[in-house]
Amino acid sequence: MPAVRSKADSTMQINNGAVLVTEWKFAPGDETGWHKHEHDYIVVPLTGGALTLETKDGLISADLLPGRSYARQKGVEHNVINGNDFDISFVEIELL
Repeated sequence: MPAVRSKADSTMQINNGAVLVTEWKFAPGDETGWHKHEHDYIVVPLTGGALTLETKDGLISADLLPGRSYARQKGVEHNVINGNDFDISFVEIELL
C-alpha cells in the first residue's frame, strides 16, 4: 500500500491570462499528487534541497538550488515529494 502523504501548500499569486504563478511550500513528506502540466513552465527554487519525482518511469531525484531556475515543457506528468527533514519551497510560473 502506498504511503499516505499530506498535500503541499500552493498559493496562486498571479493568474492574468498570460502566466499562472504559484508558490509551493512542502513540509517534510508533503507531495503535490499526480498531475500533468498542460503548459510550459519555469520553476524558481526559494530553498535548496532534493525533491523526489515519481514518474511513470520510476523515481527521479531533483536537486534545487535557491535562485537557480529551470524550465520544462508541457506534458510532464509526475508527483513531487519532499523527502527531506526540512521545508522546501519554490515558485512555479506557467506560460499560458
